[in-house]
Amino acid sequence: MNENAHTEHILLTGGTGMTGRRITARLAEAGVRTRVGSRSGDPRFDWHDRSTWDAVLDGVTGVYLCYHPDLAFPGAAETVAAFAERAARAGVRRMALLSGRGEERAQLAEQLVREVFPGLAVLRCAMFAQDFSESFLLGPVLAGTVALPMPDVPEPFVDLDDVAEVAVRTLTEDGHAGALYELTGPKALTFAEATAAVSEVAGREVTYQVVSAEEFVDLVVGAGESAELGHGLVALLGEILDGRNVRPADGVERALGRSATPFADYVRKTADTWR
Repeated sequence: MNENAHTEHILLTGGTGMTGRRITARLAEAGVRTRVGSRSGDPRFDWHDRSTWDAVLDGVTGVYLCYHPDLAFPGAAETVAAFAERAARAGVRRMALLSGRGEERAQLAEQLVREVFPGLAVLRCAMFAQDFSESFLLGPVLAGTVALPMPDVPEPFVDLDDVAEVAVRTLTEDGHAGALYELTGPKALTFAEATAAVSEVAGREVTYQVVSAEEFVDLVVGAGESAELGHGLVALLGEILDGRNVRPADGVERALGRSATPFADYVRKTADTWR
């Protein structure tokens, strides 16, 4: 942590989300002031209301960019770049972008943001281990079947605690300006292997099933989400789970000087969620 961390003031867009709340907690523990950007915050922040941008950027030294629902969605790259340009004009010194590994639209966002903020640190991730316990796979795990509209391609699931630690480093320390960190776990697992690992500690049977795109959208709608989100997830998952991200990357090791957290360690520390 930077010796002058107490003088930092970090804005976290998506600060109440899976990565944001972890980063916020770590910064608070280190005595770093934070501001969570949200529509219910004070000052209020909304990606789609540019009149809210200046107030939320006032006085901050660093910005964590996390666009919801994903940089792959239409218009996301342009919106994030416009906000980054506003942040640069406001005097922000450090910026980190949560990006998508293997996502063409996410890499367009990286390019557009770097054009206005060359010191951007990029954190590229694909599937999070915590997708099984905090996101769209939790319900299926508890129901006993994880069903996705693609073959069972191996994925090096990254632990969100690793992602948060890397983000904190990039937002509070020198030496990360312009960096690109591809963040993965140390080993790729198929979804069948991942669900088997969950089964072992959860005391319940969890299996993996391949379904059609239409069946998957029906499952998303049945879970209370919109068909639009379901179709967006089909497109996104089809892109990142086509084999392009099978190989583990060394971003965690380069950023933190240690190995990435194995999926088995994540499963052990999360077991109570599934029991």
